[in-house]
Amino acid sequence: MEASIHATAVVDPSARIGDGVSIGAFTVVGPEVEVGSGTSIGPHCSLSGPMRIGTGNRIAGHAAIGGDPQDKKYGGERVELEIGDRNNIREFVTINRGTGSGGGVTRIGSDNWLLAYTHVAHDCRIGDHCVFSNNATLAGHVEVGDHVILSGFVGIHQFCRIGDHAFIGMGAFVNGDVPPFVMVAQDGYGRPRGINSEGLKRRGFDKDRIAAIRRAYRALYMSGANLDEATRKLADQAGDSDDVRRFLEFIQGGDRPLLR
Repeated sequence: MEASIHATAVVDPSARIGDGVSIGAFTVVGPEVEVGSGTSIGPHCSLSGPMRIGTGNRIAGHAAIGGDPQDKKYGGERVELEIGDRNNIREFVTINRGTGSGGGVTRIGSDNWLLAYTHVAHDCRIGDHCVFSNNATLAGHVEVGDHVILSGFVGIHQFCRIGDHAFIGMGAFVNGDVPPFVMVAQDGYGRPRGINSEGLKRRGFDKDRIAAIRRAYRALYMSGANLDEATRKLADQAGDSDDVRRFLEFIQGGDRPLLR
């Protein structure tokens, strides 16, 4: 099935456009952009390379994808953006390419929803099955796991990590690492407020797994122990739960302070 490109769209000769791609009116596709089959791109979009977009993505009008990183250290070096499959990228979303000093690649997985006015800065890494609500903003070098939900107007500080299945509540500003399964609520800066039990139930976690995750949360956040003491408690619990082991490994693997 041939691509459908509106007569007013501008597509650079070096761009690679897959089968069944549709490109809307007044959209500009620049050099070294690769768009996978079945992807739909709305009107008035800007796609800048080097960039690879997978198959079956939906990009709404006025999105700006693959722009230069907003980083004063960027000196024009070759940097890239990689986007997986079946993502839904809505109006006015902005996603920047990486920087040479940050690994050179911004990477977004598959089956994500990035709602209107979301911003993903340079060198971010986003997993699969995430939902970023309107105006959610990632600073540079942020890592987001799988099945993460960022509510509206959330802001994530640079270099922070957000673990799998975390839920960040509306308007929260996050300036530390958020472990897997944790729910964060707005309280000035974001603060942990329990585990994302409802989300875990919806994804098939049974009551025993959720109970083990809840015990791990209590050891870290409610026991009164310092981080070293809490880590030892989690190590004892991890022998009986793969989920607690993931929780512990995340805590041990970060460079930024843990959100506590």
